[in-house]
Amino acid sequence: MLLMERLDDLLVEWLPRQRWFAGKDRRIDGISVVSDTELVEGDPSLHHVIIAVHQGESTDRYQVPLGVRSELPGRLKYAVIGQLGNGSCVYDAVHDPQLTRVWLENMAGNVDVGPLTFRSITGIDPGLPSFASPAEQSNTSLIYGDAYICKLFRRLTPGINPDLEVSIGLARAGSKHVPELYGWFSSDLGGTLSTLAMMSEFLRSGTDGWQLAGTSVRDLYAEADLRADEVGGDFAAEAERLGAATADVHRDLAAAFGTGEMTPAEIRAVADRMHTRLCETCEVVPQLTPYAGRLTDAFDALAELDEPLLVQRVHGDYHLGQVMRTDSGWMLLDFEGEPAKSLEERRAPAHPLRDVAGMLRSFDYAARHLLINGQTFRGDRDQLEYRAQEWADRNRSAFCRGYAEAGGIDPAAHEVILRAFEFDKAVYEVMYEARNRPSWLPIPLGSIAALSVRPESGYLAS
Repeated sequence: MLLMERLDDLLVEWLPRQRWFAGKDRRIDGISVVSDTELVEGDPSLHHVIIAVHQGESTDRYQVPLGVRSELPGRLKYAVIGQLGNGSCVYDAVHDPQLTRVWLENMAGNVDVGPLTFRSITGIDPGLPSFASPAEQSNTSLIYGDAYICKLFRRLTPGINPDLEVSIGLARAGSKHVPELYGWFSSDLGGTLSTLAMMSEFLRSGTDGWQLAGTSVRDLYAEADLRADEVGGDFAAEAERLGAATADVHRDLAAAFGTGEMTPAEIRAVADRMHTRLCETCEVVPQLTPYAGRLTDAFDALAELDEPLLVQRVHGDYHLGQVMRTDSGWMLLDFEGEPAKSLEERRAPAHPLRDVAGMLRSFDYAARHLLINGQTFRGDRDQLEYRAQEWADRNRSAFCRGYAEAGGIDPAAHEVILRAFEFDKAVYEVMYEARNRPSWLPIPLGSIAALSVRPESGYLAS
């Protein structure tokens, strides 16, 4: 058991600086240790610690692997949390490959250590070194050699994490568009076995979809006179392939988890929630108010549907940052769903076009984000805005075409549903950007302005 003298004070100061800590906007009232399991003895030692962070009436649990050394080497100075009462240094252990190898060894051996359960479903090489990915995200990823990537879920929710649950289901369905799953580890949390981490295939030849799309947009802006389909970095063929891969994964999800129906009454309830979000957002961001009428019309049209809708498990937080292009094609990642939602909400079936709408919004972000971050391109503002919309429209259409031709629900034949989902996502983005990245607020507002003037028929036409 770690010496707790000063540790809680150190964590109160350290936690708000971490990207994955969800309570940055609230004061920490106290921290208590839920479990402390020593995985490596000696100097250095590794303690797997789960803490409860108390903030007002809410309490969240976090996974914080802690390394303890009598003297911290220079290579780990950036990971320091502070000094314990006995003079030892405590630090974020995910950055210490001398300690993190124990997770790999324990998964390979399918061992139990105290409340921790380590499991693998295929052979694992236990001797690979690790390094922590520098990517800013809501979890922490450890890359072992060039073979595995282990995602540690920092903020914990009792029960199986949807990412692990879906990955197991897709593996059994033989899905070709998701990384291979190798193992995971769990712990009892509030009487429920809960996922702490999962380890999957590391896509060493992969390139992030957001990066690829951004390169294409930059190529377009660098050419003063060429259209989006004339630029060497045209992304439309990849967007179409991505649409096809998305349809394949949706089909695999339906096979793995089954399908259901959303009744007209349930559809109206979904539309009511969209209306509520719109009203709340207009109060916070008055710039959205001029478009409220067209948004309301889109949500009303959804509410008027009088036939049941198909629902199934979906990705739930789908955008260009959740896909990678590899030598063998597009791969879909991170089926955890929106982290801010409850586990029940993230596991709930939804209409497949909700994922399609998420990707369409991501194309708009990819097209516009370079215009608001201070970069300079040839052409005046109006011309660049036109080119951004041209790029987005071309890739939106290509994605939907690929999705439909691969057997997905044809977005062009269900524009009422798609339009409502996309507008609802854009309203969510307006609130998010207003609260977190005000300089990015013109992106969703500009998209809403452009999309809201289009006729309901031909909504997807470029």
